[in-house]
Amino acid sequence: MSIDSNKIDDAVLALLTLTLHDGQRAWKGHDWDVLGRLHEKGYISDPVGKTKSVWLTEDGLKRSKELFEQLFST
Repeated sequence: MSIDSNKIDDAVLALLTLTLHDGQRAWKGHDWDVLGRLHEKGYISDPVGKTKSVWLTEDGLKRSKELFEQLFST
């Protein structure tokens, strides 16, 4: 089976909306490879480090909310 990593990235970015706190921070309890790709795409801060959350950029926050609505709303 071939996996579309862009779709996985979109789903994880959307799910970060569920754990938003302190404005633009979200818990980073997702696959490290996905978080790395989201960082490379400019959606989140560098996930490597001792902090338990990542900071969503303006574009990341906007895209996260759009994807959450698109993927999970009824």
